[in-house]
Amino acid sequence: MKVLTKEELKLAEKTLRHYLPKSQQVYGFVVLINRVEADPVDVLVDHWPDFSVLLVKPIQQEEADLYKGVCIFAKDGVALKNVLLETDILDWTQYLCLSFDLCYEETVKAVAANRGVKGTKMSVCHMIKLDDCSDLPTDGLSVQVSSLQESHTALINSTWKFGSGKFSERMIRNMILNFPSCCVLDSDGQPVAWILTYCDCAMGILYTMPEHRKKGYAKALVSTMAKKLHSEGYPLYCFIEEHNRLSYSLFASLGFTEDPSYRVIWYSFNEMFLNPQ
Repeated sequence: MKVLTKEELKLAEKTLRHYLPKSQQVYGFVVLINRVEADPVDVLVDHWPDFSVLLVKPIQQEEADLYKGVCIFAKDGVALKNVLLETDILDWTQYLCLSFDLCYEETVKAVAANRGVKGTKMSVCHMIKLDDCSDLPTDGLSVQVSSLQESHTALINSTWKFGSGKFSERMIRNMILNFPSCCVLDSDGQPVAWILTYCDCAMGILYTMPEHRKKGYAKALVSTMAKKLHSEGYPLYCFIEEHNRLSYSLFASLGFTEDPSYRVIWYSFNEMFLNPQ
């Protein structure tokens, strides 16, 4: 597969817009790559410029980079199967986390079986997006919102559902240092609620400490973050797990909508040998 250059990535960003919403995750990656210097990744295609498969793959510089997932966009299942079977773009002998359109679940499972690897379904998510942030609430949000600092990394990591010790902590630190974030601070300057931006440009890790819930913090954070991302030219979207009706209702109440034809699934392959301690 071909690794895209900086100039080719600019064209890829334009091309991927034509395949929204199904290209949303890889599009978000490319948008950020074209604007922010962060952890290095390769964007690979099967053909250029008329690609059928595009992968965003972290460049592994140290052991913790195995924690980062590979994001896949495909125009059809046949092309995806050919790439996964006929190339060595993925190392199926080590831990892998893949995210892709739910419609390709059976294709990926078949490839894994052919490789002699058993996969574990980690999560299936709705993708909801906001096309117009002009209707987001401005009045009645009497909450003062700040940005997260590097010193908050350990706290965020310790409450994250998918946290894995020092390995996910490195990823969260990178998110805080390089991408937009919002938080509500208590009187001691410690975060009690927050939201971050993933490296695929999706809003996420929305969390409020239990003793500070039902104060409108989540609504204020989502609204503020959406406006911040919009002002910087980023797409406005997030992934919400299928069973998380509370978060889905919150985002829907703020005008986010879902295209039911597109859901994203995360699969892991092989046991993560990393010791999170």
